[in-house]
Amino acid sequence: MTTWAGELSAPHLGVALAAYDEEGRPVVDQVGELVVTRPMPSMPLYFWNDPDGARYRDAYCSAYDGVWRQGDWITLTSHGSVIVHGRSDSTLNRNGVRLGSADIHDVAERLPEITEALVIGAEEPDGGYWMSLFVVLVASAALDDDLRDRIRDAIRTGASPRHVPDEIIEVPAIPHTRTGKKLEVPAKRLLQGAPVEQVVNPAAVDNPDLIDHYASLGAERRAQRLGGHFRQGADPAARAGRAR
Repeated sequence: MTTWAGELSAPHLGVALAAYDEEGRPVVDQVGELVVTRPMPSMPLYFWNDPDGARYRDAYCSAYDGVWRQGDWITLTSHGSVIVHGRSDSTLNRNGVRLGSADIHDVAERLPEITEALVIGAEEPDGGYWMSLFVVLVASAALDDDLRDRIRDAIRTGASPRHVPDEIIEVPAIPHTRTGKKLEVPAKRLLQGAPVEQVVNPAAVDNPDLIDHYASLGAERRAQRLGGHFRQGADPAARAGRAR
């Protein structure tokens, strides 16, 4: 079997994989929603406390009339491989242009000062759109103007100018599920002000203390917006809850 850098050589055995456009049509060689058109062994049968299956269907089968939507952007190539671009439910949508979060993470995490990164695009009540990059630094690094500029330059060169975030913020850690998956959507909802109990179960997070940290960052952002003194790229040393 031929392999290509950055691509999965083929779908897993037993997975009827396809990429759908917004109209539910299969597409090849262009970005689409990852869907599974036939049952596969690893699909859950139901959710707890969902006796009629309504939450289950809404979560997975509402977008394409009963077809399983996984929640990822992929490209199914004409030579049969698969390129994964990132979560579709956490897709960055800047001025109507969809951007993959994984493209930004990959570039940022190549910098020696950054151990992990998380980009969030959050719609705001006044119609604004805040695209922020949260970074975890190595112990010897500091998020000064020089490092911010190098992060932006790397993203501009390695992805595109549209991928450059509005703000870069240092955080103590990135939240994950217990299996190591970045919690992009819950982090976004916390930053937007959603109640914690409606966003995530702390028992499912590898570091539950981070829930309050991201909720506090969201509250600070909203307070700054309401107060009219938000300064783009403000020094993260002034941020509440900053670990360093």
